[in-house]
Amino acid sequence: MKAPTLETARLILRGAEPCDIDFAAAMWGSEEVTRYIGGKPRSRQDAWFALLRGVGLWEMKGFGYWVVTDKATGEFLGEAGFADFERGLPKELIYGPEAGWAFGPQTWGKGVATEAVSAMHAWLDENVSASSCCVIEPSNLASCKVAGKIGYRHTGQTLLAGTPVNTYRRGT
Repeated sequence: MKAPTLETARLILRGAEPCDIDFAAAMWGSEEVTRYIGGKPRSRQDAWFALLRGVGLWEMKGFGYWVVTDKATGEFLGEAGFADFERGLPKELIYGPEAGWAFGPQTWGKGVATEAVSAMHAWLDENVSASSCCVIEPSNLASCKVAGKIGYRHTGQTLLAGTPVNTYRRGT
């Protein structure tokens, strides 16, 4: 299965393509972007692996990640989607597809994350499951706010690679 293309008023969510690597590497190489997502910039190779993982999830799980672009310009804005990372986190806190999103600084404060994350959840509700979870570092206030707008409720806290993270649940 390939990622379906989703459209919103301002965005296109589509499957990753090889030409996305330069933009993904620039985004994931930014200290600003990774401050609350692992805490350190990622290499070009790690950005490539993330794109491949997002594509592979569609085949293995029936859900995965999208590249998010500006509908008017085609500009790469970020990545968003669902995963099953098999990270060994507590099952009572992590169940169903795990939502995740990351966007470049040019989008911050403009509602892009909320718009993209709303669209992907509408797709999930219709095609896979009404339940999902997400994991967010407590200091990532912007992502916590997006999660709340989408209907996530805080369910607990755990450690991810030694870093405290909050867990959230949406749906039943």
